[in-house]
Amino acid sequence: MLGAVTVRAVSSVLVGRQHELDALCGALSRTRAGEPTTVLVGGEAGVGKTRLLEEFAGRAVADGARILVGPCLELGEAGLPFAPFAAALREVLRRDGADAFAGYEAEFSRLLPELGRLLPAGTPPHAGPALTDAPRGYLFDLVAELFHRLAGAQPLVLVIEDLHWADRSTRDLIGFLVRAARTARLLLVCTYRTDELHRGHPLRPFLAELDRARGVDRVEVDRLDRDGTAAILTALLGAEPAARAVDEVHGRSQGNPLFIEELAAAGEPLGCATLPETLRDLLLARVDRLPEEAQRVLRIAAAGGTRIGHPLLAEVAGLPEPHLEDALRAAVAAQLVVANPDGDYEFRHALVREAVHDELLPGEHTRLHARYAAAIEAQPTLVAAGRAPAEIAHHWYAAHDHPRALCAARDAARAAAERYAYAEQSRLLERVLELWEVVPDAADRLGMDHLALLEETRAAATVAGDYQRALTLTRAALAEVDRDTEPLRAARLLSWRGRLKALLGKSDGGAELREAYRLLDTVPDRSSTVRLLTTIAAHLVRVDRAEGIRIAAEALAAAQALGEDVTLLPARLALVSRYGATVAPPTGRPGPEGGAGPGPGGASAAGVAELRRAMTLAREVGDGEAFVVASVYLSDDLFRLGRYEESARAAAEGVAEARRFGISRSTGAYLLSNRAEALIALGRWAEADEVCGAAARIDPPGITAVHWLQLRAGLRLAQGHPSADDLVGRALAFLGHPYLWPTHRLPLLELRIDAALALDDHAEAVRAAGAALADDRLAPTPREGWSLLGAVARTVRATRDAGLAARLAATAPALAADHLIERAYAGEVAATLAGTVPAWRAAVAGWRAVGQPYPLGRALLALAEAAAAAGERDEAAVAVPEVTAIADRLGAAPLGAQAATLARRLGLRGAGAGRGGADLLT
Repeated sequence: MLGAVTVRAVSSVLVGRQHELDALCGALSRTRAGEPTTVLVGGEAGVGKTRLLEEFAGRAVADGARILVGPCLELGEAGLPFAPFAAALREVLRRDGADAFAGYEAEFSRLLPELGRLLPAGTPPHAGPALTDAPRGYLFDLVAELFHRLAGAQPLVLVIEDLHWADRSTRDLIGFLVRAARTARLLLVCTYRTDELHRGHPLRPFLAELDRARGVDRVEVDRLDRDGTAAILTALLGAEPAARAVDEVHGRSQGNPLFIEELAAAGEPLGCATLPETLRDLLLARVDRLPEEAQRVLRIAAAGGTRIGHPLLAEVAGLPEPHLEDALRAAVAAQLVVANPDGDYEFRHALVREAVHDELLPGEHTRLHARYAAAIEAQPTLVAAGRAPAEIAHHWYAAHDHPRALCAARDAARAAAERYAYAEQSRLLERVLELWEVVPDAADRLGMDHLALLEETRAAATVAGDYQRALTLTRAALAEVDRDTEPLRAARLLSWRGRLKALLGKSDGGAELREAYRLLDTVPDRSSTVRLLTTIAAHLVRVDRAEGIRIAAEALAAAQALGEDVTLLPARLALVSRYGATVAPPTGRPGPEGGAGPGPGGASAAGVAELRRAMTLAREVGDGEAFVVASVYLSDDLFRLGRYEESARAAAEGVAEARRFGISRSTGAYLLSNRAEALIALGRWAEADEVCGAAARIDPPGITAVHWLQLRAGLRLAQGHPSADDLVGRALAFLGHPYLWPTHRLPLLELRIDAALALDDHAEAVRAAGAALADDRLAPTPREGWSLLGAVARTVRATRDAGLAARLAATAPALAADHLIERAYAGEVAATLAGTVPAWRAAVAGWRAVGQPYPLGRALLALAEAAAAAGERDEAAVAVPEVTAIADRLGAAPLGAQAATLARRLGLRGAGAGRGGADLLT
């Protein structure tokens, strides 16, 4: 069919890829100009992604760029974390030396263990596994800074190959570089197989997430048309093929370049009838033409992975060195394997390795993987530094040696935790749980009981942000624990179960926490219960104030009786935030700003001072979690007191510490949203939107995401931004959870009202406002409750609904108004109900005292409307221009449009001529 010609196995020309190449070169040009850019290159296996990247890399290097390449390894989700970044950093170490890491060699040794060997004598090694999720946030920052330094010298292109095989930690780091770091002069190129992305593949949602980020482009590498097939055949054959041959090859290959090459190599002069019938036969056709010993070596290599070092292959093959070299030389000559300059061998295409590996007989499969595991166990240096635990676990598991696979998976889980790869740690521990069932002496081998393994796996899942799986594991653990003989252990599990339920929005967790408290009362050694008791109290105070306070006082008294410093205990911090510097809650009505005894949800100057003292102590003793928790309370209390600049600064300081101490995705997420809230209050909307974006990038799990999402949705709604509808929908979806904290639920009810008003859907606004007034947590939650009543008041003004106004009038007196902002809302509600100019003057004065420009602008607009209705045109003429100026400064387009409409109605020349918030955030 192809004629009696010599066939080159691989085409040396790039065919039909000019559009894709132009896209990559264009991305590099934008990167060179300082715009961070990411290109996702997708295509089916064998379609030519690697060949395209080789051509682009050659041009980029010729144009003065630097290329770093990191392949993902085919070890699955529980495999070696950060593998492509380790490969890229290894190249940096080879070319630039240890100096490139700017003194952070110990930190980078988490990713590249061989760096640890270069540390000066006496340098302490990196610490063991962290118990929280974001010391790796600090590591991610260091990686971004390294790439920033490298890109400063010349444009940097980082190529991550085979993203479909990436572990979650690798995806997380890529996501950080794309969405958060945004390093100038860095072009990130990721390749992946589109035909691997089944419905449940973890890469699918990740790609969708990246698509929403700025500077991310997609390049889809499609199959070639018939002309492309002809061009490749011409290059392979050295002569133009017959039309029939082109038709046959194109029909069989469907334009896939790898298949075109394989069909060309497998073809016979007699015609197409001899071509292989299946893809596997096609890929194996060239293997079958190798000498028997070369085929055997290729099968051995296939069990080792797509890429394998010569020493490891030699150890497993057990052949005399000349025989091994002859076999490898034959495979390289057949262009099935590529020899790399660093001494590794790599299958030319992963599909070939897969086909060879799939051909292994069952016994052969088991034997080869066991030999690999044993070889790496005996000599860990046969693989790259840091890879041994994951490789050993993979091979023993593939060899079906359950006892060894059990222990290896546990060791690999520990190694993953040391590299901050918590998702991989969790999956490996899940494998340990799976293997436990088939290893009779698992407890003896691991030195722990099954319950301890469940507890460890729960902890890993929690840190990885998989709260649903963590909740399932607590249920399993509780089914095993004997509450009578181990009440402390059971109480700890119940405490986690209650908190996880609340974090998932399933319930308030109160039932579990109360049962945990009951069990703690049966523990003879009270000293062992104090810490857990204070944690339970800190949570319960949000569920049942009186009960939480009682348990908190009990816990703190017990701690003090034991001589323990209670300053940093969770219950103490919660009480300080709510009741000032006193340990026991004060009695009577709360006082004014700066008073000694605020009430429920209150704040005081004394409490602020006490929280600052707690933060100083936490920093001194290295208690990162206490520092961050105190920072959340401090920024929150400062906001309540109207000290917005201080609130924003306190939150910003806490964010940095949360990342360093490792709780940026949990408690630290509230610091980001607290900072955004303070910036919104200050009228610094662009900064607030950026902070909300930072919160989105860390992707807080569970209901931790509610606050930032609600804030950003409300902000975009106030701007009239095109993305507002999507954000509002995502935020309001949380109302479908069985339970939300009132501090989360009430702002979402307010958002629902404002969204309906923005659409002029008065019927829906009235329905939403009525539902809000029926919420039984309005009065106990005055901060959020007054803000919600403000939205109800806006609905009354927009709809003139008398029934809603009557319900608002009946509800408002039940809410305490102890802070300036609460009194400002109370004044606005009173003005709405009175409808008089004097009432609105008082409301405007209240908002001026608070210092928030947007609510002031809304109150001024209402004053102008009331003045116009009362015939006091001069007062309206003064208020409208101020509304316009506020709207212009904030970018609040709808508010500006309302001011312009009123100005036209009143004939106020130029009063509403501002730009009305044209500068929308993107």
